[in-house]
Amino acid sequence: MIDVLVLDVNETLTDMEPLRDGFEEVGLPRHGLDVWFAEILRDGFALTAVGEYVAFRDLAAGLLEERLVAAGIEPSDEKVTTVLSGFTRLPLHADVEPGLRRIHEAGIRIVTLTNGAAAMSENVFRNGGILPLLEHRLDVSVPRRWKPHPDAYRHAAEVCGVPVERMALAAVHPWDIDGAHRAGLQTAYVDRRRTPYPRTFSAPEILVPDFVELAEILQENAK
Repeated sequence: MIDVLVLDVNETLTDMEPLRDGFEEVGLPRHGLDVWFAEILRDGFALTAVGEYVAFRDLAAGLLEERLVAAGIEPSDEKVTTVLSGFTRLPLHADVEPGLRRIHEAGIRIVTLTNGAAAMSENVFRNGGILPLLEHRLDVSVPRRWKPHPDAYRHAAEVCGVPVERMALAAVHPWDIDGAHRAGLQTAYVDRRRTPYPRTFSAPEILVPDFVELAEILQENAK
């Protein structure tokens, strides 16, 4: 039983594949998206581990410029904007809207919590039809700690006014599931890629392939 469902954003709700078009437009290989995004998370985690905070966009821009230089391409603000602006136009995965609508109808409050900027996804959520379902759209700029640091999840609990144990995080990233579990939240792993869950991380209470099935479980538990 939970009062609030906390949602990760990038990859969990959004399909990031269209960002490959931006990579191609500035002259970078489409497959470079995967390493670049992993590098952003790596550096965000590393800075958090030593008590520092840098915004997602600043890390993303700097690492993108490095990739351009390594590819023999002159970096520019225009090229960086071409790629980063793609985050504001991403589509939602097909199961997100129907799943979240059913969860909302079950009386469960829904918030998002991202390592990126909350404002970056507003049009994405509006276009995808889920903006009215979200009570809060949160990011890590206030606690100044990237997920999976416990302060990020505690910030969400403080904003919502509920104990962490009455919240659950839904995400596609095992590191996010593990961080939320250690902070005291319940967890739901959305296994879109049907990949084995890493044994080194805390196991989720719920494992589902998509948000429609998660809605079925939460609706049943809410009865």
